[in-house]
Amino acid sequence: MSIVTAVQLAGTPDLPLLVVVPSLGTSVTTLWSRAAQALGNEFHVVGIDLPGHGTNRAPAPETLTMADLAAAVIEAVDAHVAPGATFHYSGDSVGGAIGLQLLLDAPDRVRSAALLCTGAKIGSAEGWAERRRQVIQQGTASLVAGSAQRWFGPGYLERDGETGGQILHDLSHTDAAGYAAVTDALATFDVRERLGEITAPVVAVAGTFDVATPPADLQVIAEGVQKGRLTTVTDMGHLAPVEETALVVRTIRDLAFTSVRNAMTRDEVRDAGFVVRREVLSDEHVDRSIARTTDFTREFQSMITEYAWGTIWTRPGLDRRSRSLITLMAMIARGHHEEFAMHLKAALRNGVTVEEIKEVILQSAIYCGVPDANTAFRIAQETLGEEINDVRRP
Repeated sequence: MSIVTAVQLAGTPDLPLLVVVPSLGTSVTTLWSRAAQALGNEFHVVGIDLPGHGTNRAPAPETLTMADLAAAVIEAVDAHVAPGATFHYSGDSVGGAIGLQLLLDAPDRVRSAALLCTGAKIGSAEGWAERRRQVIQQGTASLVAGSAQRWFGPGYLERDGETGGQILHDLSHTDAAGYAAVTDALATFDVRERLGEITAPVVAVAGTFDVATPPADLQVIAEGVQKGRLTTVTDMGHLAPVEETALVVRTIRDLAFTSVRNAMTRDEVRDAGFVVRREVLSDEHVDRSIARTTDFTREFQSMITEYAWGTIWTRPGLDRRSRSLITLMAMIARGHHEEFAMHLKAALRNGVTVEEIKEVILQSAIYCGVPDANTAFRIAQETLGEEINDVRRP
């Protein structure tokens, strides 16, 4: 029986795999569900519950190391997703420590790692031994009051008392033996001297109000690994996935995108661009463009496919609908009438409505000029005549 439990949080198996792991004393569902849902269109998000935590009620092991936990995560991925599957990773606190161990023990499996509120060494052996004694003698409920003070940044419990309360409830219902086993792993964990072995891209995220793992601990990670970066968040405490969900989502998305893009060849980027170009502009349009390509224009067409479609339109920061709206305004502003007509149809394919196109043109009347808007309305009428008439029909 595995010492950890895999939990399906969001997404589908055809998407890139993201494995997320919570902090000591928290369940992966409560700590990570909000972020997972925001990432579910781009990742198959699988969470891990630690021994005695959340859904994991398997008997706690008598001895436990960070290497044991890392190996158990690999075992869970192999069983729950696919043997040998590679994945992006993010973990908070002990979840981040497990991530570091994975990067050292299974470097071929981890594609990128966002490590939150953690350290290459967390606390002291003496401190964890004392925590262990308290939990075994008094239970995890005895930790709730202190954790409420240490875990969260200023005002968080007032802003989101429901989530904060559920997190503390999860702590009080964590199995004492399972909690104690994880403290044993933390007591012996120290990979500071091995950080230079880590080659995968890493972002370390620190909170200025994090008492357990202050920003200096995350800076050690960011500077120690070969491809590291530090992000420090003002007024955040120890539980980044709930305190700063949007930032964590953006960090994971951008890090994963960058790691994959950096591993691609130019031909692969160009091929990805062709896929997006066809989805946005239609197969018929792209086929016509290819048919018109000559020796004189071939390099230009290749460049556009690689940089515009393979590099920009594939970025995760904006969805295609937003990119279409921006592109329409840019075409109006620059007077690129032929391109504007082409992107009108593309905008509809990307989910923009006729009413929203009208609003973009009206906006352009103020910020680009009435003559530009007048021309844009004429082109839209000519290009989208049927679609505009469909909107007007009762």
